[in-house]
Amino acid sequence: MLEKTTRMNYLYDFYNSLLTPKQQSYMSLYYLDDYSLGEIADEYDISRQAVYDNIKRTEAMLEEYEEKLGLLQKFQERCKLFRQLKELLNENSPSKQAILETVAELEKLD
Repeated sequence: MLEKTTRMNYLYDFYNSLLTPKQQSYMSLYYLDDYSLGEIADEYDISRQAVYDNIKRTEAMLEEYEEKLGLLQKFQERCKLFRQLKELLNENSPSKQAILETVAELEKLD
């Protein structure tokens, strides 16, 4: 569950501007502020089921955006390459070729 929450938080960070204000609010309350479905339902004076349905639809939309645009995947790859670069630079005698290859991989992501 924590892994899904973390993924949804990242997807929300990348794609929240593509959501409606209501979707943004529900996702923010549910994932960022840790509100329960019941608390969100009380806040908006709607049923728990309506909140649940909206959140599930929004999650599916976020996954679809990621499938098409790949911003989270590129972010994760970039982070991995930066870690590799830091490791190479921390070596006593880093290989210039290895550093250049890592930089080339970073350039490919954009």
